[in-house]
Amino acid sequence: MKPAIIITDMVEDFIRLDGPLPVGEEGLKIIPKLQELKAICREKSLPFIYANDALLPNDFLFNSRMKPHGIRGTAGVQVIDELKPESSDLIVHKRRLSAFFKTDLDITLREWGIDTIIVGGVATEICVLSTAYDGVSLDFKAIVLEDCCASRFRQTHSNIITVLKASPLYPLLRVTTLAEFVQEI
Repeated sequence: MKPAIIITDMVEDFIRLDGPLPVGEEGLKIIPKLQELKAICREKSLPFIYANDALLPNDFLFNSRMKPHGIRGTAGVQVIDELKPESSDLIVHKRRLSAFFKTDLDITLREWGIDTIIVGGVATEICVLSTAYDGVSLDFKAIVLEDCCASRFRQTHSNIITVLKASPLYPLLRVTTLAEFVQEI
């Protein structure tokens, strides 16, 4: 396995409780696990990628129940200080749910020889799920770290994890904990 870690939307607008679309306490709870993951990646020289919303003020998505958020050029699209990117980290600015959709992430991972994506961040049912599925659709194996992702509602997160664990895509798409992933690498 040659993995790269993709962390979705751990940005001010989603994580701060006063943000326009906060994940709330559930998002705050995963920060220590993501810090641990990041430290392990540094130790093992694994690529660490942040995939962050970078939307336009009049974005199509805002015509749904989704409030305006993640507007490019604002402080809300910045990765939270607790997970501050380092110069070796890649930041993917995404206009849609998946880190792959109309970005250069696919070709970048292929140039790096990556065969497996490890996905965490927020929200489990939207950007984490979309990124994992798109990764498999692009012929990458995908692992969702269940204790490194969160949704606004704990039950929503649990439901998605249950669906993924029962998926016929196993072993191309798997769910593990951070501890289980560390044992594999």
